Amino acid sequence: MDRRKYLKSLALGTLTTGVILNACTPEKPVSLVAEATNAAGPDRQPAELARYKKLIAETFFTEHEMATITVLVDIIIPKDEVSGSATDAKVPDFIEFIVKDMPHHQIPMRGGLRWLDVQCMNRYNNAFIQSTPQQQMEIVDAIAWPEKAQPGMEQGVAFFNKMRDLTATGFYTSEIGIKDIGYVGNRPNQWEGIPQEVLDQYGLKYDERTLAESVKFES
Repeated sequence: MDRRKYLKSLALGTLTTGVILNACTPEKPVSLVAEATNAAGPDRQPAELARYKKLIAETFFTEHEMATITVLVDIIIPKDEVSGSATDAKVPDFIEFIVKDMPHHQIPMRGGLRWLDVQCMNRYNNAFIQSTPQQQMEIVDAIAWPEKAQPGMEQGVAFFNKMRDLTATGFYTSEIGIKDIGYVGNRPNQWEGIPQEVLDQYGLKYDERTLAESVKFES
């Protein structure tokens, strides 16, 4: 299956029950997307603004880790003829923000990045980002498909699952990703009421006030 199509179906099917849902509790109603893209917004409470500024000022991942994440997210969602890549959608910045806003991601993500480098050093005598594109794809393919992964690769599989979920969430809640899905949001239209044949079937009709105020609109 095309990787982008798979991720799109994943995002559409599980986005509301994944990272965004966990983050958007009643105590934190502002979307992570707005926070991750530095859009503070006019509706923030003072405590929310203070937290936002604090998290933005902090740095969690090292330069090496961010470089590794950048390569990984573009392997997961590369640029194609439809839209830009995950890095074009600023997914690495999104992931950096998420792990600061949701600290339970920090150890699995940092440990997974370290696991990836150790595997590449053992196989190719280089860290992941210094390995060739072919070698990078070899190690990704070894952990990207849980049902095909060899024994001993469980940590890598768990890490890549998390990375893929965060990448899909960050991409498909970005402007680029929303355009990729084709979502246009709610748009005004003209409702012409229940079809006349349905009204006739049940012996019903609109009164003049409903027709004037709710059903008929001038073009």
